[in-house]
Amino acid sequence: MSASATATLSRETVKRDSVPEIIAASMVGTAIEFYDNYCYSIAAASYFGTIFFTSVAKSNPALATLMAFVTFAVSFLARPFGSLLFGHFGDKLGRKKTLVVALMTMGISTFVVGLLPGYEQIGAWAVVILCLCRACQGIGLAGEWSGAALVATENAPANKRALYGSFPNLGAPIGFFCAYGINLLLTTTLSKDQMVAFGWRIPFLLSAVLVIIGLYVRERMSETPIFAKAAAEKRTSKHPLTDLLPYWKEVLLGTVAMGITYTLFYILGTWSLSYGVAGLNFTQPQYLGMQMVSVFFFAAFIIVGCLAADKYGRKKTLIFFTAGTLIFSLFAPALLQHNATLIMVFLCVGFVFMGGLFGPCGAYLPELFPTNVRYSGAGLSYNLAAIFGGAFAPSLATWLVETHGVMSVGWYMAVMAALALIALFLIKESKDKDYEM
Repeated sequence: MSASATATLSRETVKRDSVPEIIAASMVGTAIEFYDNYCYSIAAASYFGTIFFTSVAKSNPALATLMAFVTFAVSFLARPFGSLLFGHFGDKLGRKKTLVVALMTMGISTFVVGLLPGYEQIGAWAVVILCLCRACQGIGLAGEWSGAALVATENAPANKRALYGSFPNLGAPIGFFCAYGINLLLTTTLSKDQMVAFGWRIPFLLSAVLVIIGLYVRERMSETPIFAKAAAEKRTSKHPLTDLLPYWKEVLLGTVAMGITYTLFYILGTWSLSYGVAGLNFTQPQYLGMQMVSVFFFAAFIIVGCLAADKYGRKKTLIFFTAGTLIFSLFAPALLQHNATLIMVFLCVGFVFMGGLFGPCGAYLPELFPTNVRYSGAGLSYNLAAIFGGAFAPSLATWLVETHGVMSVGWYMAVMAALALIALFLIKESKDKDYEM
């Protein structure tokens, strides 16, 4: 059979999922990813210093919290390995099979965290096992986002690719809302001692429900039509990682451009919770409540950013929101006072820029790469950005406040935004790219 006949056959026989099926399949895993990360970040900020670094917490609670934030970074350090692993199979065997395995890896690891004994039961081994679970979480998470973004964008009309790319990214505020909502419910019904004793485990154990739903949705989804067509035409890669090497500049630029997104994400969601409770004397339910309101701005501007990216281009949209983030960074620390109105301005404006930055990445990172290495390339850029921008953001911000004062956190964010702007000026506009190649 000729290549043209094969192409015609592939177009005729490839099944396209409906828009609701695409939304569910791409969004569910990302929602679980961010639910897991936020549950861990809340626990690290509030309980893990006491539970896993008990001897340190007795003499220096701030240092114990800092050490708990370091375990938070373990997941990010494991992500590049996970993106290479799942990227290899995603580009070679297909998006669907790879996403199912990634979801299971992520879900099992999160559930096990909820079963772990603390330092008082098994000593330092508790920290070792916690870090192993966190590493496995990172490996699974690394394969999740890039595959979900491809499920969305490789099913999208050419003029709505950024909008479809918002589907997996909308899982982030959903995961945020679920994680913070469950923790808010627990902290208002259980005492601090009860939360330390057993309450912190409940959000991790409840993740099993989300994983079961996710597996059901993923098993019913079809392979993306673009990958199915490439497979029918024998254009898939046998050695995706080797074939990715010529695109090292795209990986580097995508990483740096995406870095500020992660920095802003974990300053707003993780570090500010710890600082708001320990440094500004809000109660945890008060601060969680403010974060839950602000996350609606995050969700809304994911869509706004994607609509703008489809209309005006990825590059113009991202430069606009990144420049805005740089300006915001210089004034944001002044808002961090024991004043609910100022904190709401800090969180809501921050999440406006966060949404505008995060939304279009579902389109512009995959568009940097051709079909045969798209899973590997987009995943590696995304997960290296997680290390570059997010892995140490909470611990670095905590250290900066201790040594240089809270205004230094703003300078840290501004530097990350400036680096992202440089990368964005070097990235080519990809709005009209032929996505099937």
